[in-house]
Amino acid sequence: MKDLIYFIRKMHGMAGFKLYLNMCMILVISILDGIGIYLIVPLLGVIGVFQTDLSGVPLVSTLMDLADSWSLQLNLPVVLAIYVVIVGGQALLQRSQTLLNAKILQRFIRKLRMETYQGLLHAKWEFFLRHRKSDFNHVMTNELGRVNQGTFLFFQMISSLLFTIIQIGLALWLAPLLTLIVLVSGGVLALFGRKFIRSSKRIGEQTTELSKYYFAGISEHFSGIKDIKSNRLEPSHMDWFDRLSRKMERNFIQFNKVNSLSQLIYRLSSVILVAGFVYLALEVLRTPAEQLLMIVLIFSRLWPRFISIQTSTEQLASNFPAFRAIRELQAEYEADRELAGTAGVPDGERLHLQQGITCSDVDYRYDASSPTYALRGINLHIPARRMTAIVGKSGAGKSTLIDLLMGLIQPESGQVLADGVSIQDERQLLSLRGSIGYVAQDPFLFNESIRDNLKLAAPETSDDELWEALRFSASDEFVRRLPQGLDTVIGDRGVRLSGGERQRIVLARAILKRPSILVLDEATSALDSENERQIQEALEQLKGSMTIIVIAHRLSTIRHADQVIVMEQGRIIQQGGYQQLSQDQKGTFRQLLSYQTGAQM
Repeated sequence: MKDLIYFIRKMHGMAGFKLYLNMCMILVISILDGIGIYLIVPLLGVIGVFQTDLSGVPLVSTLMDLADSWSLQLNLPVVLAIYVVIVGGQALLQRSQTLLNAKILQRFIRKLRMETYQGLLHAKWEFFLRHRKSDFNHVMTNELGRVNQGTFLFFQMISSLLFTIIQIGLALWLAPLLTLIVLVSGGVLALFGRKFIRSSKRIGEQTTELSKYYFAGISEHFSGIKDIKSNRLEPSHMDWFDRLSRKMERNFIQFNKVNSLSQLIYRLSSVILVAGFVYLALEVLRTPAEQLLMIVLIFSRLWPRFISIQTSTEQLASNFPAFRAIRELQAEYEADRELAGTAGVPDGERLHLQQGITCSDVDYRYDASSPTYALRGINLHIPARRMTAIVGKSGAGKSTLIDLLMGLIQPESGQVLADGVSIQDERQLLSLRGSIGYVAQDPFLFNESIRDNLKLAAPETSDDELWEALRFSASDEFVRRLPQGLDTVIGDRGVRLSGGERQRIVLARAILKRPSILVLDEATSALDSENERQIQEALEQLKGSMTIIVIAHRLSTIRHADQVIVMEQGRIIQQGGYQQLSQDQKGTFRQLLSYQTGAQM
């Protein structure tokens, strides 16, 4: 419940006056609804539709006296016109309130969606290393949807409560004793219904876990669809999906069983209560017929609201885990927030590296409680406007070092300096990030056209500049051969292109950013020899104008590197020029080179 209150407070801070206006409109609607129900029977009695003594009926006798003083002749058309005005006005106001309520809710959800997305984007890289991508998809779609539904149910329940309170007030005015008897009965049922609410909350928690598992599985399976189809793994994945679907089915049915059972109990009890109520009123309390008729009419409308409140409460309780999930995620990414003080840093500010990037006695662990270090005792200098290559076996720590140099992670001890300024300084870190063009080993492309993917880096780029970047990355020829050229849609993650073509498109995108630091993480691993040679020549032309950092397994791609860093188990074990390291007979770099060339140098 506290999580719901937290979000309602956020909504109050966002909507302010409109929220109060919404509540007032609900109150007026409830009053008009109650008056419409209350007046129809007495007013029909006034014009003689049926015979009854109305002098003792509250409000009606006052209205009759008022009509007499104004010499107003009540007849059927006048009475029905009064009723139409009251009910019609209530309907018009209801429409306005519904629209206002929808605007408040949708604005709140939009703000919450943006707030959550922004918080995720501004979280540290380590935060993403601890979570599955599917968890974020789950929160941004399913859980936000449940929060939206839960917030709507909350307002619906408020509306029902206001209506109920007004109807109870009218009933107490007419027949206090009978009304108290009904209220006591309703209170007993409400206490009994608490167990249904607890059950709904438990089922809601199961729904959250099943939904997370579903999103994770679907995401992973379709990411690996090529392996699944190539190895004929469809049957095992269908078995998994069938088991999960059955669990989700049972979860849904279980909630409906709880909900339908509570409604059944309320409806059966209402029948018994009305029968006992009528008997008690007529045989014991000798209630006048006109009062009894009006009370029965009121409670015939009131009791379904009790059922609605109980149902809404159960559904709201089932959505409580979604409120908690989003709040916990918010707390987590706020604790892992980076660049918290960037308000005064211009978006376009870039670092034009003059001296270079220096690591001084850097240690880093992904898990502070683990004895294993991903990087240990790192001391190096990457000179500006030179090409530095980082090599080593798989798991040596190359990608972790790149993450450190780009400021995605911060050292546990030691420091990383860009032109002598620590990148833990937020302004320096933002400037560094703004100056980097990064190309990953597994290139990421959107399911859009080549033009749209390239313009992500530079939205105002002209077509001539796009083709220039494509020529640099040796991809202009294959793009021209595509059916729609630059406007060819390349599929999910660029699946319609080969691995080498994807790498070249991403390299072109990085160049369009006009970075002063170009980082290539195995960015040419999928290229054939001819295209690799062309990109090597292009990179050679860039030397002297930008700082180039390359992770390479294929050592032939780094022949022209000004500096080669060899890593093993998170440490730098060799450092020097390509020719220098290749001539060291006992060095690891020479061994790596020998494995690839197949010849002893």
